[in-house]
Amino acid sequence: MTGEHTTDAPITWPALRVDDWTATRDTLHMWMQIVGKIRLAHAPLLNHWWQVTSYVSPRGLTTSAIPYRSGVFDIEFDFVDHRLVVRTSEGDVRTVALEPKPVSDFYRETMRTLGELGIPTRIQPAPNEVEVAIPFAEDDRHATYDPAAAHQFWRQLLQADRVLGEFRSYYVGKVSPVHFFWGAMDLACTRFSGRPAPPHPGGAPNCGDWVMEEGYSRELSSCGFWPGGGEEGAFYAYAYPEPDGFADHAVAPDAAFYSKDNGQFLLPYEAVRTAGDPDRALASFLHTTYEAAAEHGGWDREALEDDPDRWARQRPRHHRRQRRGG
Repeated sequence: MTGEHTTDAPITWPALRVDDWTATRDTLHMWMQIVGKIRLAHAPLLNHWWQVTSYVSPRGLTTSAIPYRSGVFDIEFDFVDHRLVVRTSEGDVRTVALEPKPVSDFYRETMRTLGELGIPTRIQPAPNEVEVAIPFAEDDRHATYDPAAAHQFWRQLLQADRVLGEFRSYYVGKVSPVHFFWGAMDLACTRFSGRPAPPHPGGAPNCGDWVMEEGYSRELSSCGFWPGGGEEGAFYAYAYPEPDGFADHAVAPDAAFYSKDNGQFLLPYEAVRTAGDPDRALASFLHTTYEAAAEHGGWDREALEDDPDRWARQRPRHHRRQRRGG
């Protein structure tokens, strides 16, 4: 499923082997946690922690506008010029270089930058959802940054975000933005049935069970991309609570499978990248795994789904978009 493009250049799904950038990924994960916790410190709570996420931007990942006193500021990982950019509604701009450096240095530089901008901030100074939670100020272990790999990762996110956004448009029920969670370092989009869910048992490392209870407080079907699993990362899809029959539901494409260890469907990124039509391959995975949740969970699909081109007849022909469904 794709929209019209202003250029005839082919859409490129970049290759990035996980083993080739694991050290950079792990350092970047800690940097992203610091920035995410800054947003958490200032933004009011939204359901399912939607106020803490980042979003794919034309240059990297951005927090979007964060409220502070009577103004706002934002923070962006710029993976084109490789800098962290902090901007305020007062017109001030500061940057922190994205380069090989330990997490401890990045933490000090970022917090000092906020102070220089008149935005003093205190955060929980250690990461969440990782097995070993080294306090940021003490983390000299993670210090690798390969700019080419970071750029390729962002380009992976660009493609995933584009197709996930198209998939999102078919749903008129409660649905999250396509957003990036810094806890597990994944891009996600979540649909909700409208019904409450049983309390989540928690169990995420270095993360209070109450955090997961808020995140999974409503019945849902979630999908996204994670830069782990598979040789080049993996797309995933799961349901909470998982209905009977979900794991045995037939999904597409052929490379997709249900992982009992992970409790979710997985599709290796490389299977999408090398497909004859990557967009269609990923769209088929997103649609069929959602159907597994909705059909076996008894969702009111007629009320929750609609054609995103339902108003196309009211628009001039040159404004209509062409889509390829899953």
